[in-house]
Amino acid sequence: MEIKKSEKANLENRRLLFTEIGFFIALLIVFGAFEYTSRDKKESTMQAEAVAIEEEEMIPITQETPPPPPEVPDIPLLSDQIDIVDDNIKVDDNILNLEDDANLGVDLKDYIAGDVDDEEVEEADVPFAIVEEKPKFMGKDPTVAFSKWVGEHLNYPETARENGVQGRVILQFTVGKDGQIGKIKVLRGVDPLLDKEAVRVVGTSPKWTPGKQRDRAVPVTYTFPVIFQLR
Repeated sequence: MEIKKSEKANLENRRLLFTEIGFFIALLIVFGAFEYTSRDKKESTMQAEAVAIEEEEMIPITQETPPPPPEVPDIPLLSDQIDIVDDNIKVDDNILNLEDDANLGVDLKDYIAGDVDDEEVEEADVPFAIVEEKPKFMGKDPTVAFSKWVGEHLNYPETARENGVQGRVILQFTVGKDGQIGKIKVLRGVDPLLDKEAVRVVGTSPKWTPGKQRDRAVPVTYTFPVIFQLR
């Protein structure tokens, strides 16, 4: 069966009309869009003009006044003027007398030999290590000779022996200018009994040959160990 179309119902005949109507509506929309944008710009411009500009507060710049310079002391003025003094001025004749005066004299006594007691000046002890000529014991080196002599004359205290006390007593003494032993003292002790025996045996030492400094006898300080050892 053939389908028949009516000429009135065919839309192809109105196609150009619909196209024109569409273009017209599109132009209206575009024009309206332009009009809307321009109004917004005007309103924003008016608002911008209405805003008041705030003035910034200017802070004054203060400058500190420097202190005044110190005062310069006045320089005394030297005058070249010479004052002329009259020659008729009286001068006091009270001048120091430089001539001999009996009241100002000092009695001088003639020196007589023997009136003044000769005072012996105590010489400082010279350490054994630095004396020029070291003292000797029986003409030998005291390190060996005196140690041997002390060992032969040493009496070991019985109480210390029974208690097993032994050790090294360090003594210091002075060999005088005459060779005698003096100023004995204990630098480091072990036991009172041993210390006392060490001082005793050293004090009984025979004379030494004194030490010399510049060819002159001098007192010499000597440090010596006394050894107590049980056997």
